[in-house]
Amino acid sequence: MRRRKALAVLATPALIGLGAGTGRAGEQPVAERIAGALGGDLEVRGREHGSGWTRTRLEVRDAAVPLVVDVVADTRHLPRRLVYLLPGGGLDFSSNFFTPTAHNLTHYLRERGYLVIGVSPRENDATAADLGAAWGLAAHKRDARKVIDAVDAALRVPYDLLGHSAGAALALDLAADRSPRLRRVMVLDTTGPYEGELAVRAARTRAALDRQLAAGTYASDPGLKALLARAVGDPNGASPVPRPVDPSTRFTNAALAHFALIHTNSQPGLTNWVYEQGFAAGDFTFGATPDRDRFALAHAPLSVWAEAGARFGGGLIPTALMRDLTAIRAGEESVYRIDWSAIDAEVTWVNTALGRGDHPRGAELIRAGGNPKVSFTVVANHGHGDATWSGTADVDVWRHLV
Repeated sequence: MRRRKALAVLATPALIGLGAGTGRAGEQPVAERIAGALGGDLEVRGREHGSGWTRTRLEVRDAAVPLVVDVVADTRHLPRRLVYLLPGGGLDFSSNFFTPTAHNLTHYLRERGYLVIGVSPRENDATAADLGAAWGLAAHKRDARKVIDAVDAALRVPYDLLGHSAGAALALDLAADRSPRLRRVMVLDTTGPYEGELAVRAARTRAALDRQLAAGTYASDPGLKALLARAVGDPNGASPVPRPVDPSTRFTNAALAHFALIHTNSQPGLTNWVYEQGFAAGDFTFGATPDRDRFALAHAPLSVWAEAGARFGGGLIPTALMRDLTAIRAGEESVYRIDWSAIDAEVTWVNTALGRGDHPRGAELIRAGGNPKVSFTVVANHGHGDATWSGTADVDVWRHLV
């Protein structure tokens, strides 16, 4: 009885009875309530459960490429608040926030009283032929807003936003709408406006992306999914990529994956320069021959990266999305504008030192708009992907968010 009273005190009154399918009298499973709120042509893509949790994948068929929404609920405790999880570019909810299955950011939040709702970008289910010039940040915002507004209208309870990378920029853009029930924006490793030479470089990159759009290049595939698959499937096989120390030799597949993850900013690609170093913290030392190269990741083994790679779809990133994100970095508000001064929710912004680095201008603009509830933290010796996949991210990274 004492425990039930404690839960009743902790739970938001509107959430009482929002069960996860435990079979208690009067409860409707939360996924069913959210499915009802989303309405329209909707299908359950899958269900799974584990010790103390259940997950339902909902497919909203409102366009040629569906919108996938994940609902993860605790089966033992009533939630106190909702949180919407918004994945980074080329990723989806499963790969970004539900990997590895036993220890991930979703469970971290669920165990702290959250009902978790993941909104995956449509391009995860798309082919290159599906994408066009309109797949920018505004389109992603409309999709997320559609889910948030539908659930908010049905449940009317406080909620938070959490995004990683491109998803974090999306979370900030959504926060500028000033929803009365939005309480906190949790930002994981993204970039607001740069200053000085970096802003100039971002403007040049934005112009290059606009030229790609004009030429009909609507998507890019960084190749991470295939790179990781080869690294675990045939680690000692020779890759097609020459080693910088001896171009007559080739990286092994495992070595190439490690080098690309650790030194992402040295890899080909229009936007890889935004990383201070790379996706992952680690060490790479060239040997006299490819088989003598030595390498290791600092926080998450390659198997976890490969698990994430196996979970997301084609890995496509819309060119229009990259153009808009780069315009934000350049401060080119005529191309895409986030109204920083309109963000009045609490903001906990956490960057990684080797990922997006110590560039707090976005947080400073939110404070300058009159919001004192803004923190900006940089986690040392972590790369961009370590923010969600590190085995110790709960201690090193996530504790700064909640």
